[in-house]
Amino acid sequence: MTSLPGGSDQGGSTAERRVLVCARCGTPAGDTQPATWTCSVENGTRQYFCDTCSRENLRAIEGRLDSAWW
Repeated sequence: MTSLPGGSDQGGSTAERRVLVCARCGTPAGDTQPATWTCSVENGTRQYFCDTCSRENLRAIEGRLDSAWW
């Protein structure tokens, strides 16, 4: 197992944490990422999608289409 640079596996200090927002509709995730959200790496950037957007675009996600094509 590897760790991220900078020490702790707990995600760093509170000042470094950011609120996750759905890349498609803008819905905020709250304090933690819900298990029903989807993470996609597109062009080297992580994008998170809420459960509603993930369900609506399931076939495109499974076909590995970039979110720009949805």
